[in-house]
Amino acid sequence: MEAAAVMSGFILLLFLGSMVLPGRVLDGPAVNGQVPTYKLNGLLLFVLTMLLAGLAQFTGLFSLSTLQTHFAALFVVTNLFAFLLAGWLYWRGTRTEDSPRGFFGGYFFGVEHSPVWFGVNLKLFSYRPSLIALALFNVSFAVTQYEANGQLTLAMILYQGFTFLYVFNYFQFEYGMIHTWDLVSERFGWMLIWGDYVLVPFFYCISGWWLLQSPSPLPIPAAVALVLLFVFGFWLFRGANQQKHRFRRDPQISIWGKPVQTLQGRLLVSGFWGIGRHLNYTGEICVYFAFVLTTGFTSWVPFLLTAWLVGLLLHRSWRDERRCSAKYGALWEQYKQRARFSMIPFIY
Repeated sequence: MEAAAVMSGFILLLFLGSMVLPGRVLDGPAVNGQVPTYKLNGLLLFVLTMLLAGLAQFTGLFSLSTLQTHFAALFVVTNLFAFLLAGWLYWRGTRTEDSPRGFFGGYFFGVEHSPVWFGVNLKLFSYRPSLIALALFNVSFAVTQYEANGQLTLAMILYQGFTFLYVFNYFQFEYGMIHTWDLVSERFGWMLIWGDYVLVPFFYCISGWWLLQSPSPLPIPAAVALVLLFVFGFWLFRGANQQKHRFRRDPQISIWGKPVQTLQGRLLVSGFWGIGRHLNYTGEICVYFAFVLTTGFTSWVPFLLTAWLVGLLLHRSWRDERRCSAKYGALWEQYKQRARFSMIPFIY
């Protein structure tokens, strides 16, 4: 019951915050002839949540280590919530439109593209409990280690810095999410719901779990190498995404100090996008390798995260290629000749 109260209270507070906190309101790309509206207040919501969590920790009202000790119970109740939410959305969707794949397909993939409840776009909102919960779980591991040992290891400090910056920057870049495949093209069903509410917060923190039981100190040269890997991956990941977003907003921008180059004004071939077609995915993989390598090589278990992400992004790049080939036709083949590499320059 305690885990259920924590989980439901957390999601409810984030939902209410998404309703009432100020934020920019932007129109997204048209979906099925309709233009969804998004209120971008995720960064404010994230900062306030982390400040409240820190205040509760330092005043003794609530120890974040509770999230670590109740991890299994929270996992169970969040799974239940995800299945129930997917069922409610299936029922809600079929009241107004037919399921494109019948019950099982409609439940799994979803019926509605952009469901809205009390003015909150549920697709965009679901990234908030997903990533804020991930950040809180990560901090709970640091609190647990400090309460047990009176200090944090260098590996834990790096891991906390890397993961906090990653989540913080996501919310800084929240406006870019409205153009992503998930928001534009996917229906909202169990697949996305379970990924947001269960997979990301409970699986993507696997390295933090491992650092609690990793006795080996991290050598300084290894720490420097990890920082460089994280910075490089972050620069590549966010830099590529930012270039594309800036181009969408203003096709006359400069990139790397030069006027933007395009193919027929439709496909960007400047900056990262003139080198490789999916270098943003490569950068994200580097970022996650930096997360995982803080644990060293004492176990293969943390590397399940990078194996999963590599498989996910390779599949997504293949899916992107098919979608873009269908959309742009011969122009896409011309672009592939210009940006010859998919994810690794001169190799792949």
